[in-house]
Amino acid sequence: MKSFFTYSILIFSFFMAHAQNIPIDFEENGNGADWTWTIFENESNPPLEIIANPDPSGINTSSTVAKFTALQAGAPFAGCESLHGAGIGQFTIDADNAIIRIMVWKSVISDVGIKLVTSSSWSKGELKVANTKINEWEQLTFDFSNVDHENMTYDQIVIFPDFNDRQTDNIIYFDGIYGPEATPTSTDDLLDIDLKLFPNPAKNALTIQADEVVEQFEIYSITGVLVAFDKAIGNNTSIDISNLSNGIYLLKATSKGHAIIKKFMKE
Repeated sequence: MKSFFTYSILIFSFFMAHAQNIPIDFEENGNGADWTWTIFENESNPPLEIIANPDPSGINTSSTVAKFTALQAGAPFAGCESLHGAGIGQFTIDADNAIIRIMVWKSVISDVGIKLVTSSSWSKGELKVANTKINEWEQLTFDFSNVDHENMTYDQIVIFPDFNDRQTDNIIYFDGIYGPEATPTSTDDLLDIDLKLFPNPAKNALTIQADEVVEQFEIYSITGVLVAFDKAIGNNTSIDISNLSNGIYLLKATSKGHAIIKKFMKE
């Protein structure tokens, strides 16, 4: 009986050490959106926001993502961390989970850092990888297999979205932590039409011109807020944007079940 009890404890401990809640996708029924995320070393520490994907194109067409505002006055290592003992769960690193991928959308080139921490706040430090693209989604890969984890059990993940000395406030979107390896969008998923927006920049009206009928359009602010929507607009139409504030917007046009994203400026 004692041997059975001891064996049961070992099995329970094994599964607890591998109980990772991944991928962290920030979707309503997924992981991350309802976790407690603490912001640190970011001056006034604006909270991590879970918003509609501001650029649902390319390799990341998911519905919701995380938005981190890296303040100029914040430390280079400003970041966010999950709550110890909650969120990601308790886990050890092995061959199955040593590779951590993350999707990022950034307007600047800078390092992104990821750190794993134990319940007693021990860590082997962060790994850093710089993005190579701006104003589009890119997947970064962090290889923790070369770190000597010394059988450490982790229960916290820390993200440094913009590990850099900043000259301005930078907004970074991230998503798909521990997600699968991304592949380029296939040609079957692309909207094979010629779509133009003009004038760009625009003041009061924006004209959409396409060689196919656009069934609907959505306009998002650069922070991911849906600000306009309409259906069955044809292939040559003018949109009233006079009520929009000045700034950069993303127009998502849909035709034949596929979508294309175009950026424009309101001035």
